[in-house]
Amino acid sequence: MKIKWLGHASMLITSSEGLKIITDPYTPAAFGLKYAPINTEADIVTVSHDHADHNNLSSVKGSPEIVDRSGAHNIKGVEFRGIDCYHDESKGSQRGSNIIFCFTVDHVRVCHLGDLGHTLKPEDLVEIGNVDVLMIPVGGNFTIDAKTAADVCRSIAPRVVIPMHFRNDRCPDFPVAGVEDFISVMENVKRESTSEVELSKDSLPSEMEVVVLKPAL
Repeated sequence: MKIKWLGHASMLITSSEGLKIITDPYTPAAFGLKYAPINTEADIVTVSHDHADHNNLSSVKGSPEIVDRSGAHNIKGVEFRGIDCYHDESKGSQRGSNIIFCFTVDHVRVCHLGDLGHTLKPEDLVEIGNVDVLMIPVGGNFTIDAKTAADVCRSIAPRVVIPMHFRNDRCPDFPVAGVEDFISVMENVKRESTSEVELSKDSLPSEMEVVVLKPAL
């Protein structure tokens, strides 16, 4: 499988057979984002919550099926599990709800946390289960911050962590922290010079590794 960080919380996951999944497509300029439009075809799109920087379905080309609800869903042969949580520490009273999506591509278990705004309860961890690749917001302000993100990583214990939803050269004015605060409290960090990483079940590291990608757009 290939994982490309398009920008913000949007990832393009491509299976070995060419199935394409896009997570949380953003609206350019929403909340100060300066990423380019997505304009990419996909078979499936996941939407963690109904905010403009995560729900721009019109930016995805083709005729994708949409996964935007909690519970179990079989879409084009992929089993998705959506887990209800919150966008803040006050049970959604500030920013509303959020859905964590877990699914398996090429025998690799992926978990996208969307705009998680709080630490996870033991029952959340049971629902999430084993994770190979964790996509986690780390910028704070609108989501969990670097320290909480590190704690969440350790509680889930994935093999690969891909940080997202942080300030970078493509969105220098977005009011969150950069990735440095997060990687300073993590071990085994790899900073890639590209936006894409290719993974297989056999190639996963034996210990948790953080892979920092460049935004593609």
